[in-house]
This record gives sequence, C-alpha cells and structure tokens, in this order.
Amino acid sequence: MEPRINLFEKGKKAITPIFGISQYLKHCSLDRHLIELIDFRISQINQCAYCLDMHSKELRAMGETEQRLYGLSAWRETPYYTERERAAFEYAEAVNTFHVSDEVYENTKKQFSEEEILDLTLAVNAINVWNRFNIAFQQVPGDYKVGMFG
Repeated sequence: MEPRINLFEKGKKAITPIFGISQYLKHCSLDRHLIELIDFRISQINQCAYCLDMHSKELRAMGETEQRLYGLSAWRETPYYTERERAAFEYAEAVNTFHVSDEVYENTKKQFSEEEILDLTLAVNAINVWNRFNIAFQQVPGDYKVGMFG
C-alpha cells in the first residue's frame, strides 16, 4: 500500500487546524484515556487502519489491557468497561451515525456534564476528520510511535 498523498508533508496547511483541535482535546474536561478509547472505537467503526494502529499504541502506553482493546468492538457484551465508558461509547457511536436519540442523550447526561458532552462530541468529530483524511489518502499504518504528534 502506497499513500496517495503524504498528508503530513503536503497536507500541512489543511491539517494544522485539526492539530489545534487535537491539542484542545488533550486538555479538555474529559480524561485523555477515555478520549483515546473513543478514538479507537470510532476508528474501528470507520475502518481506519492508520488510526487503529496509532490509538492502540497510545492506549497500550497508557496501560490499557489487551483484553479491553480486543473487546471494544463488542463492548455491550463484555464486563470490562465502566458505566461512564459505556455511556461514552454509546453516545460516540450515535454521534458517528447521526442518530442521537433522546434515550441515548439522557443516558449520556447521567454520566457527563454539559461541558463534557460538548467535548465528547468534538472528540467524535475530530477522529472522524482524521479517519477520513487517513483513509482517503491511504496513510500506511505501522510506523506510528507513541507521542509522535505531541
């Protein structure tokens, strides 16, 4: 697999604002580990190999277990995640598919403040942008090193 465009070289102007959003998310109201889990889950759904490679490495460096990483695609059927994580996954998946029902939103409000819900929504949208860039330009997974982008 060859990249169509070297996104980090040729696309610098286009992706600089997205790096700004990513920097904001590193210091937002949500725990960084939870954001990485969301990034990993949405990247699974969107089938972005580059982001799956990146976020699995970041999560492992944070101490995430293999069991929880492997089970994330079936989080509803596993006992490994907290109620807060489950609410985040449910909400993230709903935002990702443009179907945030009142029930999903109310469940999310039980676990997250309004500020956190705003940040969670931004996190889902940010990983979608990264997934779409990486998929469109066939960024090759495997070379990512933990902390490579700050």
